[in-house]
Amino acid sequence: MLKIKKLTVQYGPLPALYEISLEIKQGEIVSLLGPNGAGKTTLLLTLSGILKTTEGRILFEGEDITNLNPHQIVSKGIGHVPQGRHIFPTLSVTDNLMMGAYLHRNEKREIKKQLERIYPLLPVLKERAHQRAGTLSGGEQQMLSIGRAMMGRPKLLLLDEPSLGLAPRLMDEVFAIFRKLNERGLTLFIVEQEIHLSLSISGRGYLLRNGRMIKEGSASALLESRELMISLGGDDRQPEKDETSLS
Repeated sequence: MLKIKKLTVQYGPLPALYEISLEIKQGEIVSLLGPNGAGKTTLLLTLSGILKTTEGRILFEGEDITNLNPHQIVSKGIGHVPQGRHIFPTLSVTDNLMMGAYLHRNEKREIKKQLERIYPLLPVLKERAHQRAGTLSGGEQQMLSIGRAMMGRPKLLLLDEPSLGLAPRLMDEVFAIFRKLNERGLTLFIVEQEIHLSLSISGRGYLLRNGRMIKEGSASALLESRELMISLGGDDRQPEKDETSLS
C-alpha cells in the first residue's frame, strides 16, 4: 500500500531524515519506534504533505504522491491523527467531525453513513455531540481526533503518539479501538513511545534513530533486539526486559 524509497527531509540546511525506506502492506498494523528527536513525527508530517522531501519518493497504492499538498494526500486516502490532537476547542464535537469530512462535504448521505460507522466504535462522540470540544477530557479529545480523521474515509491512518497524556486504562481502550479499526480493513501506521503497547497490536515495526532507519522486523523480533535496548538507554551487553517506554 505504502512504499517509501530513500526519503531525505531537511529543516533548512539541517537534515532530519536520511534515506528512509520502508513498506506497509494493506491490512497491516506497523509501528514506528525510536527515542525523542529520532524523526518519527517528521516522517508522518512528510507523508501527510505538511513537510516536503529533499530526495526520495513516496508511493501510495502504486501512485507517486511525493510532495503533494495535504488536501491532495487526504483525498488519496491517507488520514492523520496528529500528536497533541489539535482539535478545534471552540467548536462542538459534531462540528469537529464535520471538519474531517470537509473534502466530502457535498456527499451528505455518505457523511451520515460514516458517522453511523464511527459512533459504535466511539460512542462518547455521540453522547457529547453538542458539547464544545475544548471541554472534553484528554481521552475524549483523543477519541475525537481519531473520529475526525476517520470522517475522511481513510485507507491508511497515521497515528502520532496516540497514548500521550492518557492514563493506562485509557491507553488500553484507545488501542483496542485500533484493533477494531484494523479488523474492519483499515491499515495503521503508529508512532508510539509505549513500545510494548504498540507492538502488542502490530505485526511488524521499524526503529528510527538520529533520522536513520536502523532496524526492521516482526514485533517479537524488535522487542528482543539489541538495537531497541540501546535506544531505550539500557546496557546492550545485558539488556533489561522490563522497559516499557522509550527515553
